[in-house]
Amino acid sequence: MSLVAIVGRPNVGKSTLFNRLVGQRQAIVDATAGTTRDRHYGKTDWNGREFSIIDTGGYTVNSEDIFEDEIRRQVLLAIEEADVILFLVEVGTGVTDLDMMMAEILRRAKKRVILVCNKVDNYEMIYNSHEFYTLGLGDPFCISSMSGSGTGELMDEILKLLPEDCAAEQLEDLPRITIVGRPNVGKSSMTNALLGQDRNIVTNIAGTTRDSIHTRYNKYGMDFYLVDTAGMRKKGKTMEDLEFYSVMRSIRAIEASDVCVLMLDAQQGIESQDLNIHNLIVRNRKGCVIVVNKWDLIEKENNTMKEWKEFLEKKLAPFSDIPIIFTSALHKQRILDVLQTAIRVCNSRSRRIPTSELNDFILPIIEQTPPPTVKGKYIRIKYAMQLPTPTPQFAFFCNLPQYIRENYRRFLENHIREQYDFSGVPIQIYFRQK
Repeated sequence: MSLVAIVGRPNVGKSTLFNRLVGQRQAIVDATAGTTRDRHYGKTDWNGREFSIIDTGGYTVNSEDIFEDEIRRQVLLAIEEADVILFLVEVGTGVTDLDMMMAEILRRAKKRVILVCNKVDNYEMIYNSHEFYTLGLGDPFCISSMSGSGTGELMDEILKLLPEDCAAEQLEDLPRITIVGRPNVGKSSMTNALLGQDRNIVTNIAGTTRDSIHTRYNKYGMDFYLVDTAGMRKKGKTMEDLEFYSVMRSIRAIEASDVCVLMLDAQQGIESQDLNIHNLIVRNRKGCVIVVNKWDLIEKENNTMKEWKEFLEKKLAPFSDIPIIFTSALHKQRILDVLQTAIRVCNSRSRRIPTSELNDFILPIIEQTPPPTVKGKYIRIKYAMQLPTPTPQFAFFCNLPQYIRENYRRFLENHIREQYDFSGVPIQIYFRQK
């Protein structure tokens, strides 16, 4: 896979250029320096060739940003991964000490580097770009990532330097497992533990992750995309614009996922915001796995795990048929169980039941326990079928669908779940006029 990394000091327009090249608003853009923290991947194509792009945090030293060391390490990892590096500088500020420091790192890396002079919004500014020759990285490409000026010539140059036989990964072809939850429950720690590398920045400060970070997982016969998301706080507690954008990215990641791993903090238990996220997953008809993290910090007795499961199922009702796994991301306890369970839920979500098989199973149960009579009228269910929808939905055809109550709907759903293992998958049941 060909990779192009965008690097530079803070606030030179790296995320704006990233969004311009991939054609989507994937990375959060804000005037605040240090908005981007983790490496952020996207896909683009130019003249029939596809490649991937990495957006990185701003490289800095001796700043007030408490994430400075982690961001710097992420930038160096991106440089190591990339085939071509776009070194972004800003024409308005000229050459800075940080630019000189970054140029020195790139020269030592011995990678193919394109010097990109950003925020060149008119022809007069092109003359100011000549001072960047002092960086010793060749001719600067003058662009405006905001308006798109000069990005076409930049893409032509990227194609010249990319290896011929590489192409970008196709995000659409593989399942997506998204890790969601409140801030600081261990989502990024879990992602790093599963991947076996420090893919995402981890600190004990809530809100460290801002973007939704996609990473391909291809081990132990499993192949899918693992998505780490920003923590989702209540609306009333979302104070900054950046945090609002982060939460919106997380919601979009849930909408685009196949299975969501909802992480809870064992020390805090399940809170109202956890239930809100759970409801969001169910409303979007996504598969769900509950992971109780930091299990190593809990004092345990003989039935602690069983009591926790019963408590969580009661809280999550009516949709409580969800796998619950107790883990410690720090000690890598039962983390592979999380993936195996998520894959099983993903497969269950796409399961198709033949109509004849479904009727052979469910009609005897309905005959033995028919719907209660309403106003002296008998309700007769003739047959059932699974609808041709992406998620499990069933239609039961009967004479008086308007009289069937919610408790009977749940009765049928529970029997279908027990027979066909739809654990963790929301099921919709409809009653229609024969």
